[in-house]
Amino acid sequence: MSDIDAKFQQAAEDVTKLSEAPDNSVKLKLYALYKQAAEGDVKGDKPSMFDFVAGAKYNAWAELSGTASDVAKQKYIDLVEALKAKE
Repeated sequence: MSDIDAKFQQAAEDVTKLSEAPDNSVKLKLYALYKQAAEGDVKGDKPSMFDFVAGAKYNAWAELSGTASDVAKQKYIDLVEALKAKE
């Protein structure tokens, strides 16, 4: 496992242990970065416009299309570290 992969996994664990949950916009960014890092560009059909949460997640992930996995991992790690620093 590469160094960035280990840090990414640690950040994914750390985010669940935050004393205060991030606001919805930060959660959405974390979700999108995680999905881009783990799975690459968005896949599948866009959810129904009546499914607001799924649509927001899909759009946030789609905005990261073309971002390399390692870049998304580093951004995810940096965001989790910033959240931990605020505690």
